[in-house]
Amino acid sequence: MNYFLFSILLISGFYLEGCQITDEKNAEIKRTFINPVFDGADPWFIEKDGYYYHSFSGRNGISITKSKFLTKPGETKRVWEAPEAGWNRACVWAPELHFIDGHWYVYYAAGESGPPYIHQKTGVLKSETDDPFSKYSDEGMLYTGDNPDMKSGNIWAIDMTVFNFMNHLYAVWSGWESAALTDKTPQHLYIAEMSDPCTIKGIRVRISSPEEPWETGGPLDLQEGPEILVKNENLFIVYSCRESWTTDYRLGILRLKDVNGSPLSPSNWEKTGPVFQGPTGTGHCSFVKSPDGSEDWIIYHSKKSIREGWERDVRMQSYTWDKNGSPLFGTPVTPGVEINRPAGEYELERRLMRAGTKGEQE
Repeated sequence: MNYFLFSILLISGFYLEGCQITDEKNAEIKRTFINPVFDGADPWFIEKDGYYYHSFSGRNGISITKSKFLTKPGETKRVWEAPEAGWNRACVWAPELHFIDGHWYVYYAAGESGPPYIHQKTGVLKSETDDPFSKYSDEGMLYTGDNPDMKSGNIWAIDMTVFNFMNHLYAVWSGWESAALTDKTPQHLYIAEMSDPCTIKGIRVRISSPEEPWETGGPLDLQEGPEILVKNENLFIVYSCRESWTTDYRLGILRLKDVNGSPLSPSNWEKTGPVFQGPTGTGHCSFVKSPDGSEDWIIYHSKKSIREGWERDVRMQSYTWDKNGSPLFGTPVTPGVEINRPAGEYELERRLMRAGTKGEQE
């Protein structure tokens, strides 16, 4: 055989084989996914520099995952273990990861014992560097009480989130009016300004209570899991209400009526609901953009069955906005039904797969 022709055939065969490998690998990449995506509850997702970070609690500690994809978990690291003694040694709940001024902060609820869950307070961790997998220092308990000295009489508080608005840092959480000897105590939403990510600046202000018919009627009236959502000039707090262990768990929403007014003014918040509910309950959500930035996604937990209890899983779906700039979450997608992956995720995985295949060939 002509040597030149043989060389061409050999090279062509190599590249054809490479293309076949690539095509086979691309065939493994699905354009769709199904809910539920993960096991667990209280999902908190945040995107930074092309990665999604998911913080969650388990085995009395806090872990963080890092992934290029919303629908696929990536590297996981356990970043904090509850101490053997102290106010935060038990019942670690709902950690949220926030990036503020070059450091990552984790806000979480914990208590000295439970059940009953009557000791829950909010603590904060601070990363040593701008890497969310770096070492964290325990910055202690945040003050969520009413005393002007900001030191005594701290009060039950869970599900804290923080946000920057008009160059002021605020904290929002779910709390009790006063200390109680039973965890069957109504929960309200409170807000306070912060002087820095580890310090509440002023005493709390109650901005919402479970008062509407769709928020009440069960064994315990509560509001919890507040999360911030911003669209153009609109500032929202999306929260969970009714009982988390029942199918009645659902989302309500507060909108700041005057963005030039103060978030610390209860009369400046307008309530609407329910805005999202499903057959087995829906609650404690977070919000992110799709990888290409063109879609909005809500990530939430739901009960696995209609049976009362806290067996829950994590689900996600896209949502839209109405003409007034308010979110339209629609209805929860039925588990097992195929959903298109977040926009740009399939293409991103293909590019990464191709880059990996090319590297193997070289």
